[in-house]
Amino acid sequence: MNTQNNSRLIVDLTLSAEKYQLMYAGAAKHVLAYTRDGRSIRFPAHILRPFVTRDGVQGSFVIEFDQNNRFVGINRL
Repeated sequence: MNTQNNSRLIVDLTLSAEKYQLMYAGAAKHVLAYTRDGRSIRFPAHILRPFVTRDGVQGSFVIEFDQNNRFVGINRL
């Protein structure tokens, strides 16, 4: 990820397989989470697809946005 002029936010997520399935099916298109520093963040659910297991999505992630608040990338910590 290119960090020049980009914002990096860390979130800790625990989404059950059932909750993620609702998102995948289109019932919810976004995830609302809180960063470690207490800010709320909303991002497209589809960016979590690489991290989905049969148990859902669990872990800490760095989400990077550009200066226009557009998604750039996501990595598991």
